[in-house]
Amino acid sequence: MARHDASELASRLGRNAEAVCRHYLSSGHRAGRYWVVGDVQNRPGRSMFVRLTGPESGKGPAGKWTDASTGEHGDLLDVIRETLGLIDFKDVADEARRFLALPHPEPERTRTPTGRTSSIAVGSPEASRRLFAMSQPIGGTLAEIYLNGRAITSLFGTAALRYHPRCYYKADEHSPTEIWPAIVASVTDLHGIQTGAHRTWLAPDGSGKAPVESPRRAMGDLLGHGVRFGVAGEVLAAGEGIETVLSPRQVLPHMPMMAALSAAHLAAILFPATLRRLYVLRDRDPAGDDARDSLVARARSVGIEAISVSPMREDFNEDVRWRGIDALRATLMEQLHPDDVHRFVEG
Repeated sequence: MARHDASELASRLGRNAEAVCRHYLSSGHRAGRYWVVGDVQNRPGRSMFVRLTGPESGKGPAGKWTDASTGEHGDLLDVIRETLGLIDFKDVADEARRFLALPHPEPERTRTPTGRTSSIAVGSPEASRRLFAMSQPIGGTLAEIYLNGRAITSLFGTAALRYHPRCYYKADEHSPTEIWPAIVASVTDLHGIQTGAHRTWLAPDGSGKAPVESPRRAMGDLLGHGVRFGVAGEVLAAGEGIETVLSPRQVLPHMPMMAALSAAHLAAILFPATLRRLYVLRDRDPAGDDARDSLVARARSVGIEAISVSPMREDFNEDVRWRGIDALRATLMEQLHPDDVHRFVEG
């Protein structure tokens, strides 16, 4: 895989300029083709303009900005550096990759079942597709046992989830490789093309997550995409975590839903052209509140009806585990559009 140098990272950020601005320049707002804010340190005001649309190179590329009061200008890597107070470019690049969910640039040569080596980068979309293809349906596996233990017993429409009995795990680049069973989720774009994967490593008996430092990790190209359950039409429900989204699906198995995998990525999901009503499955924490507010504002700005749906506890999985399916159904029915109560709610 080609090295993601400064130019490539800036270009990738430029393709997602509005999402970058909403995250790092949250004191500003969109004004036509620009994001307007006080300055590159994210102060309120109207002096700095970030171009949200344009070519990736040449005249007027997306992501370039100018501060009219100081004459300063730069790209979105400069925005990340200044808003976070970073000094070393490595730290800036790491933060940009974290936001974009890009793999680190060093490819690892991995050994295939035939004994030959492959130079597919660990964490790349290609590696994600290969991992998902090597996994199996979750029925009758530890993945099903784990989900059942999380009060997720109806697995209708969960083809995006698979099970891998021997999924590699490394705490960091200096640690030995461990092998644990895992749920592997396919991350896809609006056209159904897999761009990434999410892994949840499990305990050997499926009773919980594996006893490792980071039992959940994503890989590949995630920004704007998600783990999809059903095909979005006029209605879509979107939330952060897979279990958070699968919990309302116990009551609404025919409503299309997607898990964006984090609050920042939830705020930046891409909208299907057919979408008319979006339910935002909120987590009750500050990051969840920010993601909800940002996503609702984005949806309404393009004419999509956006409805925030809140759990009684911290998230919807806690609701179904501690309050039960009937209480969850009642919570959802109170917040759904009347048309969707009749259309989607299971009796």
